[in-house]
Amino acid sequence: MSLMANLYVGQSGLQTSQNALNTTAHNMANVDTEGYTRQQVSQGTRAYQTLERRYDTIAPKQIGTGVNYNHCKQVRSEFLDLSYRQEKGRYAFYDVSTKALEEIEDQLQEMNGTEFADSLNNLWVSVQELAKDPCSAVNQSAMVTRANEFLTRAKSVYNGLVSYQENLDSTVSVMVKEINDIGDRIRKINEDIVYIESGKQEKANDLRDERNGLLDKLGEYGKIEYHEDIFGNVSVLFEGSSFVTTDHVNHIGLITTEHVEPPESPVGYATPYWEYAAKTEVDAEGNKIITSIAGGHLYNLQTTISTTTNTDIGKLKAVLLARGDHNATYHDIVEDENYYNSNIAQSVIMNVQAEFDQMIHAIMTKINEVMINAESNPATLDKTVGFPADFALFVEANPTDQLTYEISEDKPAGSINTGFTIMNTQVNPKLIQDPTLFTFRMIDGGEDTATMTALKEAFTKEEYILNPNVSTRNSFVTYYNSLVSQVANSGDVYKSISQAQEETVSAVSSGREQIVGVSSDEELEFMIMFQNAYNASSRYINVVSEMLEHLVSTLGS
Repeated sequence: MSLMANLYVGQSGLQTSQNALNTTAHNMANVDTEGYTRQQVSQGTRAYQTLERRYDTIAPKQIGTGVNYNHCKQVRSEFLDLSYRQEKGRYAFYDVSTKALEEIEDQLQEMNGTEFADSLNNLWVSVQELAKDPCSAVNQSAMVTRANEFLTRAKSVYNGLVSYQENLDSTVSVMVKEINDIGDRIRKINEDIVYIESGKQEKANDLRDERNGLLDKLGEYGKIEYHEDIFGNVSVLFEGSSFVTTDHVNHIGLITTEHVEPPESPVGYATPYWEYAAKTEVDAEGNKIITSIAGGHLYNLQTTISTTTNTDIGKLKAVLLARGDHNATYHDIVEDENYYNSNIAQSVIMNVQAEFDQMIHAIMTKINEVMINAESNPATLDKTVGFPADFALFVEANPTDQLTYEISEDKPAGSINTGFTIMNTQVNPKLIQDPTLFTFRMIDGGEDTATMTALKEAFTKEEYILNPNVSTRNSFVTYYNSLVSQVANSGDVYKSISQAQEETVSAVSSGREQIVGVSSDEELEFMIMFQNAYNASSRYINVVSEMLEHLVSTLGS
């Protein structure tokens, strides 16, 4: 090789060492930058120059032409990235579920629940006092007053649960917007990366850092899968459906299901769906109207939650499950066991609403049954004053109110009377106006002790279960405590899972940080090494230059 060619060998060393020093300096400058990935220069040899090729030798005679700067690559572990995003999504799922149970526990105990527990106990005490002297106007008035207090505070607890449902519903739209924004940004970054890297040695590493951060964030919202093609585009699947492609984003839409025909939820909670899969029509004014989202649901919330099948990932799913799709009543438990298990049991709020409403329904109907059948019922004593049911303690606020249920394929959508639910019941106005109207006095003037005994037995008889999956039977006195204990136990389970998952995420994050993170000590070592390599190339060029100068001077003389 000529001496002039050797100058280019030295020049390649200078250039490559300078690029390596620049990369090391960039790493040092971003030691504390969140989301930054350590970068590393990839070096290789330039094409060898063949001087002689003989077939009786193992290899041709070649000489090197210098070092080549290939590219600046990111140091990442694809396996750890995938694990981190999946485990972070699973942690987010259980974290939301834990917080939902904590909020429900507050509603049942520390907030309105404490007052309700007192009102339930006061109602039981008023029944006991009435049993001591059934014909006492004071005791009769106390029972009606306590019944009214009991129902008022029951409504307060139920309204608190409904309010929390509405709060969760308001977060759904925020999450969906954030997911769509992340998708749009990833697609834009894909476009920029392809533009920068097409036909060039330069790598858009800072853009890749931003994209990786977006994938981390997207993994918290739901289960994701992704793949990078040879051009640098990342395609993303969200919950198994195509989300980000090479040229567009399939947005997630949001609709209140009461606006879909047929309505899927009478209360109008927001339901996320894939816009590309929804059926639409255009009205006379040219507006697009969604007619069905049956084929475009983002989730099947009836699927069993399991870590094995990865159905417990993402906080959006956790919010939708916790919120449910309607305000549950006792009908959700008693109409069909399979319907309860598939539609209600996995929603912490709807489950508590249904069990709580079932308790109130049972108390009201049992008290009414005893009073209607009492021999001291004013309508039994005097048939001209009305019907026995007219003197029940509780009456329906709106007797014509109905609920629409589609229990199963065997039971198509139909309406049933709302009946004695918490929100459709009031204390009998007749007894509110005159609490002594029901005297509990027999036709012979004696006290109705049989009715008093039946009322006390109604409170103490253990014949009520929380739901079809529980075998323990409760009385009215113990039912509420069992309900609170069930919520507390579920909360402990979810909290344990959440804490264990948090430790898993921390371990994976630490492992990932060891690879992607910047170590100042390590980068200083690289800086010294590349600086020495730069100096060596510089000295090499000086030596070649001196040799050329010597030859020119010698030949010239």
